[in-house]
Order: sequence, then structure tokens, then C-alpha cells
Amino acid sequence: MSQWQKTREGLREFALTLPEAYEDHPWGDTVIKVNKKVFVFLGVDGESEKWKPGFSVKLRQSHGHALSVPGAAPAGYGLGKSGWVRILFTDDMPEADVLCDWVEESYRIVAPKRLVARLDAAES
Repeated sequence: MSQWQKTREGLREFALTLPEAYEDHPWGDTVIKVNKKVFVFLGVDGESEKWKPGFSVKLRQSHGHALSVPGAAPAGYGLGKSGWVRILFTDDMPEADVLCDWVEESYRIVAPKRLVARLDAAES
């Protein structure tokens, strides 16, 4: 397993620990959802000519920080206008704990308030 695949798997595992998060595979991509809404796009399992390994999350507070990562850009399909950022899996990316923080921030934006409250209660 390559380093980017290990990082991707770590993000997937972390995302699935959040309240009522579940994995789905629309369009052949791996996404993690809560309340039928995607909060992290993990893409496909392998690299291809058209797809470079990376992930996308919706950010507010960390938006600028995420965009400062080499290779990061507003997500395609018009999602960038809503705060979605695509981060490529590279050697220059932040540590795993920062990436998990971004996944959690995206979850907090997308999840219902009752689930965010449940997450806050579990963290205290």
C-alpha cells in the first residue's frame, strides 16, 4: 500500500468514527456522508491519467490554510464556491492530525446540530 493510500485509509477510518457517518460509493467514488450529505470525498481507490489521488472537504475556518497546501485548489463542479477544497495527497501535505481536523470541520458544517452536539459531548 502506498503512502497516499495509507493516508486516505486513515482519513476514511477517522471520518467513520464521527456520529452517524457512513460510507457510500456514488459515481464509483468513495464518499463519507452524514444525514445523506457528503462531508468528505475520497475519490477512487487507484490513480489514473484523469484522477490524481486526493480528497475534498468543505471548510470555513481552515479554508485559507487548506488552499495554501501545494496542489490544493477549490473543488470542481462549482463546489469551490461553497467552500469545498480539493487537497492532493503529496509529500508536502500537512500531518494526519491536521487533515483529520479538516474532515471534522467539514462534518461540523454538514451534519445536523444534534449530531454536532453529540460529538461535542463525546469530546468533553
